[in-house]
This record gives sequence, C-alpha cells and structure tokens, in this order.
Amino acid sequence: MNQGIQDIDAKAEAETNEQQLISLNQTLLESVVSGDWLTYASHCSVDLTCFEAETNGVLAEGLAFHQFYFDLPAAAPSGPPAPIQVSMARPHIRWISADAAVLSYTRLTQKMVDGAAVTASCCETRVWQRIDGSWKHVHAHRS
Repeated sequence: MNQGIQDIDAKAEAETNEQQLISLNQTLLESVVSGDWLTYASHCSVDLTCFEAETNGVLAEGLAFHQFYFDLPAAAPSGPPAPIQVSMARPHIRWISADAAVLSYTRLTQKMVDGAAVTASCCETRVWQRIDGSWKHVHAHRS
C-alpha cells in the first residue's frame, strides 16, 4: 500500500473516531437532561473524575457523586414535561493518543421557564479514553 492511500485511510479513521466521540458525548448529555442514569453510567468509567460547580472546586472521584443528582426526586409535574434540548456548539477534539481524546465545547441547554424559552450555556471539557475496546468518559471540567 502506498503512503498516499495510508494517509487517506488514517484521515478517514480519525474522522470516524471524531464522529463516534461526538455522538457518544451527545448521548451522554441527553442522558443527563433526561435523568437516564443507566445510559450515563454505561458511558462513564467507574473512576470518573470531575471539577464542576457542584463540587465547589474539589475534585470529585467516582460515579456516586453523579448518581446523587440522578436520584433526586423530580418536582411534581403540573402538566406534560417541558421539552429540554441539549447540544454542543463548536466541538473541538484534541487527540492525546489513538485511545485518548479531549473534547471541548460550549454546552447549550434550551428549555421553557415560566412560559418563556431560555438558553443556558456553559463551557465543558470531557476526556474520553478507549478502555478494553470501548470509549469511556473519564474526566469532566465544567465552568
């Protein structure tokens, strides 16, 4: 195989890996807004670490910290649930190796609040690592 074909194959594989990571991350975000703990946990390493507002500047380690928020009782519905949409603006992937990548983006959460459409944003960085052949979310930083 000549070098040109190898370069094309490598580029196609990198694009496929990037699409896969963005898709996995989108599924992770959707599991958060829908309260789907099983999907969230299946995408995360058991030793997940994070810095986010809820940690008050302390590194949180493990899934128990996150599960607490999934387990909180929902407010009593006064009607059908309001739609929530979550998306990533300008996702950027930095490859650390073939099995590790840093995904940074602005997270946009759109929802209805008191009858008005509201969009909230925050900046997130998530580290993904391929462990035993599967991509796992291993670290998050949100600000």
